[in-house]
Amino acid sequence: MAARANRPDYARWAARARATGGCAQPIHLRGRVDYRDPLTGELLHRYSTLHEPGGVLRVACKTRRASRCPACAEVYRADTYQLVRAGLVGGKGVPDSVTQHPAAFVTLTAPSFGPVHARREKAGTAQPCHPRRNATPCPHGRVLSCATRHSTDDHKLGEPLCPDCYDTTGSVLFNALAPELWRRFTLALRRRVAKTGGLLVRELRDVLTVSFAKVAEYQRRGVVHFHAVIRFDGPDGPTSPPPAWATHEVLADAVDQAASAVTVSTPAAACLPSRSLAWGSQVDVRPITTTGELTDQAVAGYIAKYATKAAECVGTLDRRLRATDELTDLPVTGHARRLIAECLRLGALPELADLRLSEWAHMLGFRGHFSTKSRRYSTTLGTLRAARIEHNQREHHITTGRLPFDDEDQVLVIADWRYLGQGLTPGEAILTAALTGKPLPPLGPTALKGASV
Repeated sequence: MAARANRPDYARWAARARATGGCAQPIHLRGRVDYRDPLTGELLHRYSTLHEPGGVLRVACKTRRASRCPACAEVYRADTYQLVRAGLVGGKGVPDSVTQHPAAFVTLTAPSFGPVHARREKAGTAQPCHPRRNATPCPHGRVLSCATRHSTDDHKLGEPLCPDCYDTTGSVLFNALAPELWRRFTLALRRRVAKTGGLLVRELRDVLTVSFAKVAEYQRRGVVHFHAVIRFDGPDGPTSPPPAWATHEVLADAVDQAASAVTVSTPAAACLPSRSLAWGSQVDVRPITTTGELTDQAVAGYIAKYATKAAECVGTLDRRLRATDELTDLPVTGHARRLIAECLRLGALPELADLRLSEWAHMLGFRGHFSTKSRRYSTTLGTLRAARIEHNQREHHITTGRLPFDDEDQVLVIADWRYLGQGLTPGEAILTAALTGKPLPPLGPTALKGASV
């Protein structure tokens, strides 16, 4: 840290640290950008990393995972918040009249794969976990009962009462097929809405559009469930009102019917018969209002919060497994270790190759996108990022090789970049946190991760 702070190029290094927003694992690039006149070939401007500290340009990693980079994850969370909220109150290209469209906050859960330790509350008071009188032992000799009043940070939360009784195969396969189950749910939802309106499914798009934004959340037991904002629009999306018969009651009924109707079958293997998976019995549908308990701000904040989290919050890894990893040495919980082992076992079956369970073992089988939206719900993350980049360039006249040309300017841009690595030394991490006021990332030898080019 002292060596970095005493270097003559420290001011430039500090400026780049601020420009990355305090990124905990910046990407290191080396190269140059030439701006030339497309007609004459005249060099108008050249940017080179030779003038950067160490001859390297550091740019933000832009990850969404808070476990890897809190600073970049916060930007992603804020963008997701704006995206979701714009679909409820307008803005970002969405008219304010969208507040009059029926919208609901929907939660779809996974079925039970066996009893797990859980924290239960009643009137704000913790209740016994699984109190059962005269409970008999399971086939493995364990009594499936727990009278403990678990705290919120109890490491037992999510752990099965009997690991041998827990259906790890079903848990892994549900995670792998949850995206397909969601797709079928959206199709069944539209069919139910069309039936309620006395229409064919192909006629529904002429009078009504079902828009949504959803996020996946891991429960402590290692299974995903989905939170979604579902909204009724007219045929032109949020700019047109839905028909009068499309009410909150119709939306709630369609969600309940679709959630209970859809199933997905797992692939069959020689030692693994096919099974049918469905949503859990707990389906929550609540209307979203501008006032009251469930407001647009509360919903947008809740969805954005989980957009930056992944399976690591349930005791597993935030990276893919490497060929050199020993399962017994991984820093994961016992339950996560069993689920990872099941992913690897099932992933070796040829019949289940399309599920890519071995590649996504660190995610306990889930390989879908964590946050998605329908095309007409609201703006896009790409649009929000482009607007922020344009604003930063206009305000700060950036130093990464881009010039503030007008739209009518004709300029040939020739760029040559090479990836050198990623990360910060412990000293650089401390300085970056002090300069930007961002949380200090876990310290360790994280500089220049990856091979040099």
